[in-house]
Amino acid sequence: MTGPDRTQLELVERYRQLAESYQALDAKIDSLIMANRESRDKMSAEDIRRYRDWARHRSEILNDMRILEQQLDLSGDNTADAE
Repeated sequence: MTGPDRTQLELVERYRQLAESYQALDAKIDSLIMANRESRDKMSAEDIRRYRDWARHRSEILNDMRILEQQLDLSGDNTADAE
């Protein structure tokens, strides 16, 4: 496997890992919200702190995924194919 191909595979693997982390964190957030009767207003101070930490981390993961999407050209905007 050549250098550029290997680099692309490494980027794809990193993207997969980030996507799995994002989904797992999203599920934890959903569970926390559901445990509090679907309302942040009823959360304890500890749950609100946890929610904010997880949401912040989820946003960071999403940002990293978007960067990788650009590097891998996963935007879905293949204008060259449209010609």
